[in-house]
Amino acid sequence: MSFALAIRLRPSFLPSCRTFQNHALLKSVPPPRGDISTPETFLKAIGRGSETKISFDTWDDLWKTNGLALKKAGLAVRDRRYILWAMERYRQSDDPSDYAHDAKPKKKIRGHGPAVQFGKRIRSRRRK
Repeated sequence: MSFALAIRLRPSFLPSCRTFQNHALLKSVPPPRGDISTPETFLKAIGRGSETKISFDTWDDLWKTNGLALKKAGLAVRDRRYILWAMERYRQSDDPSDYAHDAKPKKKIRGHGPAVQFGKRIRSRRRK
């Protein structure tokens, strides 16, 4: 087979789209460490009221879950991302007390920004 023919036939042998796999199944299930031995204690350790938003029966169920399963359970995007981020940090053998933090507080100023800066009214943002 000539080289030119092989180049023309090559794309037909490759899959045309990405394979869909549950990447959560490919990741390892970390062993329970210290005081954290159940899914409830892990969710309490990471904070943000995660234990009230979702519950898991076993340790393996927690670590085999993915973002789609959390979405079907009704979690908001921020909560899903935070839980998955905390799970990955725990997989990397970090202690939840080191990385758990509260959610960002709500913004106090809304709109297009302040109308006065450095003691002067901004004329370009004046509403008519």
